[in-house]
Amino acid sequence: MVQMSVLYDALKQITRAERCGKRQVLIRPCSRVIIQFLQVMQKHGYIGEFEIVDDHRANKVCVQLIGRLNKCKVVSPRFAVSVDEIEKWINSLLPSRQFGFLVLTTSSGIMDHEEARKLHTGGRILGFFY
Repeated sequence: MVQMSVLYDALKQITRAERCGKRQVLIRPCSRVIIQFLQVMQKHGYIGEFEIVDDHRANKVCVQLIGRLNKCKVVSPRFAVSVDEIEKWINSLLPSRQFGFLVLTTSSGIMDHEEARKLHTGGRILGFFY
């Protein structure tokens, strides 16, 4: 079986483990995009610590779950979003304005929508979580 999107599979594993009430989940394979997405989630307190395990292949990530995450998904295809269009995407993907985050990949790196607005930069939508 061929994996089409590594990020999609990783976020699905996290969501399923969170719903089952697990305390940690092992994600493999691992990529830089997954690690940076997890750093954004960790910065906002939706997941605990995560550890990268080197297995001399594609690496693994062990993520500690804290029970705060309701949903995390990938937006596919990665739509281009300007600063003005971010509000439209927030309304369509997130349950409310004060709840959840869009994750964008920009020329300044992977960040959430609030940081992208602050830097006044657009990019492509990777996914969202709340």
